[in-house]
Order: sequence, then structure tokens, then C-alpha cells
Amino acid sequence: MTDKADFVVVGLGAMGSATLYQLAKRGVDVIGLDRFAPPHRMGSSHGETRITRQAVGEGGNYAPLVLNSHRIWRELEAETGEKLLNACGVLVMGPGSGQTSHHGKPDFVIRSIEVAKEFGIAHEVIDGAEVGRRFPQFLGLSGTEKAYFEPGGGYVFPERCVSAQLSRAAQLGAQIRTGVEVLSITDDGMVRLETSGGAIEAKQAVITAGSWTAPLLGAPFDSLLTVSRQVLHWYELDDLAAYGPQSPAFIWMHGATDVDYFYGFPPLPGERSIKIATEQYETRTTADTVNREVERSESEEMYRKHLKGRLAGATARVSQAAACLYTTTPDRGFIIDRHPHLDHLFVVSACSGHGFKHSAGIGYAVAERLTGGRNQIDLSGFSVARFE
Repeated sequence: MTDKADFVVVGLGAMGSATLYQLAKRGVDVIGLDRFAPPHRMGSSHGETRITRQAVGEGGNYAPLVLNSHRIWRELEAETGEKLLNACGVLVMGPGSGQTSHHGKPDFVIRSIEVAKEFGIAHEVIDGAEVGRRFPQFLGLSGTEKAYFEPGGGYVFPERCVSAQLSRAAQLGAQIRTGVEVLSITDDGMVRLETSGGAIEAKQAVITAGSWTAPLLGAPFDSLLTVSRQVLHWYELDDLAAYGPQSPAFIWMHGATDVDYFYGFPPLPGERSIKIATEQYETRTTADTVNREVERSESEEMYRKHLKGRLAGATARVSQAAACLYTTTPDRGFIIDRHPHLDHLFVVSACSGHGFKHSAGIGYAVAERLTGGRNQIDLSGFSVARFE
């Protein structure tokens, strides 16, 4: 027997849970599938916290997505009673002179300021001396650094966000099937999915499979999407005095290249550790073969290269560490577009290391597009065709 639906969403992490929820809100018949039981630690939507910033230095076309995300998370908080967004502020800081790069974009602080001005996002531009006065957790500053501070930014709780959207989607009538692997997809006027739990036919499918997208869809995504392993570290603090109630999340670029930076979060309430990470793109992996264990030497290297002497109270002792996956495109932008050869497949992938903050807004934009809604956001900058 073949199950039927108007829509099927494949993958229920950040993008899939948001899309499923938004489709269910619009009253359509929708099924959500995931090979695991989200929220889980196998993909890119775990690790307790994710930075959110509304003025996105990657480009102004992202701002409508993240602004909608903040609105949606506040609505979900009211509906579910869950705390999803902590607007503790976010600080983006780089050297006062010389080359810098973040996510492949030069002059990232200036780009963030420009987007904030364009979209009327509250912000401050401060130097390193003011950073040191206002936020005593940051050490070793020359005083000449340039920094963008956004009081409405901060961090979201990814596992809670995924759970809240799946819970609301189910309450609104969506079918959620976990532990189900999609084996093949064909499009012959209707989308047919062969899965480990049986066949499903739908009018349209949304593929939000993250690091599994390329193996599932093949060309052209197998040549566009690369997967890299990223590591998150929680370092113990021997002194909490510098971390007040409004300590910001931060991105600190201290050198010229994309790897000369780290980002982090204030300690969570009741915790005596601080989550810190950087990014790497040179070593590639796959979702099925990635090493999910973190060696002690990895945390030691992270501390030595980036953290030592830069954050008050931070020790080299690690309370926990975790690996996650980034899926990136050649230009490190998103893909939010119809499949170029299969008309009834819509692909949402390649978060490229900065996706979670946009996810609720992306779910909204995709649902509006697929159901013919009136409040459609321009997604042309996220097309597959730009890589041709």
C-alpha cells in the first residue's frame, strides 16, 4: 500500500522541522520523515546553542529570513512555554586594520554594519577599548579593534527549536515518521519516495536532508555540496566574575583568514563552562563516515590557537566536546530552490555554517512559496542556477 499526501518533508532538523511546522500551519496534508529521532546529534542541529544575529554580514538577502525567524521563535515561545531565543546581544569583532575574512566575506564587521543600517536593525559600532570596558571577559585587546554590537542578537537553543516546531506541527495535523530512511525518489508528475517504511506519493517533496542531501539526490548536488566535520568544545571556567547577566555571544576574528577566528557563548545559567568553536573546511567527510568522537588533542589545539589569553577565567580543561557537520556550497551560500531537473522537488540545503539562525524564516518562506502565499520572500539569490 502506498501512502499519499500533498507534501512530504525529508529530514526534520533545523530546516525540515521549520518547513513541516509552517506547512502544517497552512492546513495542508503533510508527512515529515527522518531516519533518526530529532532532535538528535547525527547532523547539524545540536550542541545546546547557536548564535543568532539579525544583521548578517554574509549579505543583505539573508536579513528577511533571520528577522522572520526571531518573530517566529517569539510566537513559538508564547505557544509552547519554551525558552527558545536569548537576546543577550552578539558581538562581532575584528582587527582595526588589515585583511579579515569570515565565511568567505572580507571586512565582515563593516558588512554587518551596512546590513544593519539597510534594515534598520539596532546596533552599535565600538572599538576594542570600549569592548574591554563593557565586556571584561575579553582579554588581550589592543584597543584598536573594530566591533559591531547588536543588542537584539544572541543565541537560540537548537534542540528546543526543533522539538517545539515538530510538536506544533504534529498538533496541527502533520504526520511525523522517525526511524525511516528514504531509499529513492522519482518524479513523474507525482513524487514517489521508496522508504524503509513503505512507499509514499506526494504532489511535492521538500528535501531538507542536510549532509545526506547529495547522496540522496545525486547530480548536480553531488558536485556542489561538500561536508566537513566541525568540533564544539566546552572549557571549564575557574572564575565567573567577568560574565555578567548580559554577556554576549560573540564572533572574534583575530587574523586575516577564515580560520583565524573563534566564536563562543556566555556560560549557561548554573554552568561553569563556556562553549567555544571555530571552523575548518579543508578536511572533507560524509554524514555516514564522519568521526563523531573528539580527541583530547583537538581541544588542546583549539585552546592553544584561539582561546588562550583571550577569555577571562577560561582554562584548558574540557568538560565535554562534540562533533557536528557543515554542508557547504562553493560560495558558502544557501540553496533554496526547485530541483533543476525534477519539478516537484524543492531543495533546502547547504547551511554553510550559518543556517540555524535563519531556519524558522526559511521554513516560512518555503511554505509560502509552495502554497502560493501572498507574503513571499525573494529567494532568487539562493538558486541552483548561480553555479552553472
